[in-house]
Amino acid sequence: MNIKDIMASMDYGPSPEDQGAAQAWLDAHDRRLGHFINGAFQGAASADLAVENPATGETLAHIPQAGQAEVDAAVKAAKIAFGPWSRKSGYERSQFLYAMARGLQKRERLFSVLETMDNGKAIRESRTADLPLAVRHFYHHAGWAAMAETEFSGQQALGVCGQIIPWNFPLLMLAWKVAPALAAGNTVVLKPADLTPLTSVAFAELLVEIGLPKGVVNIVQGGAETGALIVRHPDIAKIAFTGSTAVGREIRRETAGSGKRLTLELGGKSPFVICTDADLDAAVEGVVEGVWFNQGEVCCAGSRLLVQEGIAPRFLDKLRARVEKIRVGDPLDKSTDMGAIVSARQKSRIENLLANASRQGNRLEQSSCALPEQGHFVSPGFFADAEPASEISQVEIFGPIAVTTSFRTIDEAVDLANNTGYGLSASIWSENINAATELAARIKAGVVWINATNVFDANAPFGGVKESGFGREGAREGMQAYLEAIPTSRSKPAKPVDVDFSPTRLGEGPLDDALDRTMKNYVGGKQARPDGGASYVVRDHKNRPLGLAPLSARKDIRNAVEAATKAGAWAANAHGRAQVLFFLAENIAARASELISLLQNMTGTGKSEAGAEVQKTLERCFYYAGMADKDDGAIHATKPRHLTLAVKEPIGVVGVLASDNAPLLGLMSLILPLIAAGNRVVAIPSPAHALIAQALYQIFDTSDLPAGVVNLISGDRDVLAKTLAEHDAVDALWYHGSAPGAAAVEAGAAGNLKQVWTNAGTATDWFDDNVARGRQWTDMATQIKTIWVPYGA
Repeated sequence: MNIKDIMASMDYGPSPEDQGAAQAWLDAHDRRLGHFINGAFQGAASADLAVENPATGETLAHIPQAGQAEVDAAVKAAKIAFGPWSRKSGYERSQFLYAMARGLQKRERLFSVLETMDNGKAIRESRTADLPLAVRHFYHHAGWAAMAETEFSGQQALGVCGQIIPWNFPLLMLAWKVAPALAAGNTVVLKPADLTPLTSVAFAELLVEIGLPKGVVNIVQGGAETGALIVRHPDIAKIAFTGSTAVGREIRRETAGSGKRLTLELGGKSPFVICTDADLDAAVEGVVEGVWFNQGEVCCAGSRLLVQEGIAPRFLDKLRARVEKIRVGDPLDKSTDMGAIVSARQKSRIENLLANASRQGNRLEQSSCALPEQGHFVSPGFFADAEPASEISQVEIFGPIAVTTSFRTIDEAVDLANNTGYGLSASIWSENINAATELAARIKAGVVWINATNVFDANAPFGGVKESGFGREGAREGMQAYLEAIPTSRSKPAKPVDVDFSPTRLGEGPLDDALDRTMKNYVGGKQARPDGGASYVVRDHKNRPLGLAPLSARKDIRNAVEAATKAGAWAANAHGRAQVLFFLAENIAARASELISLLQNMTGTGKSEAGAEVQKTLERCFYYAGMADKDDGAIHATKPRHLTLAVKEPIGVVGVLASDNAPLLGLMSLILPLIAAGNRVVAIPSPAHALIAQALYQIFDTSDLPAGVVNLISGDRDVLAKTLAEHDAVDALWYHGSAPGAAAVEAGAAGNLKQVWTNAGTATDWFDDNVARGRQWTDMATQIKTIWVPYGA
């Protein structure tokens, strides 16, 4: 056979990787692996969960299932270790992270082979993708640790971090989680997936070798029950989870009201957009990398192929020819392109989805390659011309199958790309930089690759939007997720003012200035009566009636959210936003005496205190007017030939529920950072002091604030908070009220996994600039979109 024939058939012959060292490692452990708690291995004697090789069905080892006692011991060890570890200098922590990177490099073959045997992925992927990137994360975060005192001054570690990782990238996910947590000074309780625990045990041995202090990293084995114990544990400060959206929702509900920080990297159904001017051969190779990499068991797989009509027939012909060349077989063969599905259960799930789709009339085209007789293998393929609303186009397959749909215009491509509850990533293929960047800006995703796909780096933030979760891993943004501001004073419980929301009582006597103080809601730039037509009495500090405020309900929130959604153009012009905020300050200053008088009447505060509140509100307007066009993203240094942009984008429509203390300053301190960043707001003023809204919407009307950017709805804070939390068109929620109210909105937000930021039931000192304004506020008002652009020679 000559070279031409070999290139045509792609028949390279066998080239197996030596698995002798990995088998010897397993034998040395008697194929029974345990937990790693407080620097020691334990529990192997009770190992009864089988770990199999997906490519052969062979049992590789057994692991134990951690119960309450083991999780308690691991958390206790991490809690004891936290103090000494967090007090180490950044330089000292960086030395350990550097040693982890070097240890992985020196044992690259062992870790790669163990990963392939355990997971079923091709050895060439383990060796050329997973291991180098895991090493990169430890090197990168060794650098962050060394710079922590200066780069993150005024911040401190969170405490014990519970980390739960999936089975598709076992060692890489471990590195993504452990490296930033340790660099920031936290300690860790990690649970690997029960299907793929081998490299976590080998990594634990590496930690013993480098002398990592006991308890800094603890690894407990087990399934979903063990993960649930970690999530619920009261001594864990943060949960970092990568996995399914369904489990992410349960974690959001389970942690509601606990005060735990949360980072969720969940499912995806990512669009892969091929424009008419794309390099089709390059795009086809992109599909190979984007869909069939790691057997399609990738959360950011570009499995929805959106192909422009004019090139669709040619592209699909090229794709059919290319899929026939994918070599499926023994993952330990270095010439294998695609290995085995991780388990029989996962293979069955994939096959059921394919069968259902075929029964519904979708046409599946799969490679004709012969599959091994043993193991869990699925042929790569795609559905041609799938309906965008079909199950196969909406559900994450998590296997080597794509769906294809055609589009005509850029607008249609955007609509199709965003026609999903997910928002993890997108891949765009076009030689027209205008078309590519327009698509990158308009597609709702946390990561966008232009003329590339599945490119990762430790210095590139990674994470999703919508039902793909929230939070970022990697780069400065990933470090920030493991830090918090050092408190400047002891927090006090919030004390919401009791309000009587019963229908207005007749015969109580006339209200002072009743005609002037019967306010309405403010929706879409207009005053609007509440849908139910009900009002409640707003009283002063001596319980005397001041006026009437709308008692709003679900329909009023719906109208306000619709108005906010229509005001999306507000995000486009940062300089324009700054001008409006300056003008807003000017109009507040012009009505300062009226606002001071109103604050005195509502709260009983003295004139000087009320004047100070108005003055501080003016300062906040100027501060965020200044920030509006200066809160930039960054260009991160990553791989050669790429410009990696971390673009700060507004979150979208945000619900705001204000506290009772400092009713003007507190409300505006919540609204201003959000609108400065380009968000639109549905705000609920303090129910006890709702009349502040009437003065504000008169000011908004004269400040060139576009209709719908700020909407003011009065009523029962916790009733309206529930409606906002459950509303799928609300993208985030900022809540300042009682502790039970904070817990309720966190639980209610699990439906569309919106970001929630609460006061956790503590009072905020709105006059303290260190607490109530600053970078933390603008960071929370934005989300990072990472865009990979081809750049350089």
